[in-house]
Amino acid sequence: MACIALFVGLGRWQLDRAAEKQHAVDSLARSLAEPRPQVIAARAASGPNRIDRVFAQGRFIDAPILLLDNQIREGAVGLRAYRVFQPDALDQPVLVELGWLPVPPDRRLPATVALETYYRLDGLLLPPPSAGLRFGPPGQRLADGRWLLTRLDPAELSSVLGLERPLLERILRPDPADRIGYTRSLDVLSNTLPPEKHRGYAVQWFALAAAVAFVAVFLTFRRKAA
Repeated sequence: MACIALFVGLGRWQLDRAAEKQHAVDSLARSLAEPRPQVIAARAASGPNRIDRVFAQGRFIDAPILLLDNQIREGAVGLRAYRVFQPDALDQPVLVELGWLPVPPDRRLPATVALETYYRLDGLLLPPPSAGLRFGPPGQRLADGRWLLTRLDPAELSSVLGLERPLLERILRPDPADRIGYTRSLDVLSNTLPPEKHRGYAVQWFALAAAVAFVAVFLTFRRKAA
């Protein structure tokens, strides 16, 4: 019975993950269907799991560049670069995803280019990448002042970076057409499985639970018949 309960629990967890990711896909579709982006201040408090099409005018503040490790793009290993941005219309800073950079086999971290101070950014306000399991600090500060991260948690990084105001719970990903940073896309499920994969795994776990239940019932009747 313990195995059956475990397999059913894993199946339900996969269904929950599928629902969560389907919500992200649907939210992206609704956002892209909007005729024009909204000012970030109008969408900042709309919920940590929403995806909104926004614009923000402001400046990058003097804070370290953040490099999120182990990011896969089209089968290649790399990292995603982030910087802290202060919108004019918002009293909280927000992490801006500058884009993806490849990491060579020797693990030599790529250089990051300097940016101008003031920008208008059009893009998506979306949840940060899933943090996964949390063990130890979120990353380490490198000799050049940048941070190499294993997870990206805005609340945690607000303290690590010593910011005066906490970071917004969501991140801002500029439109891929904006000439700032590096390679980006509108894919909200990068580095993770799509909803249909989770549904497929759920079916497999439920099938295993059914198989174990069938074997248990069969053996029970067989012993009684003997």
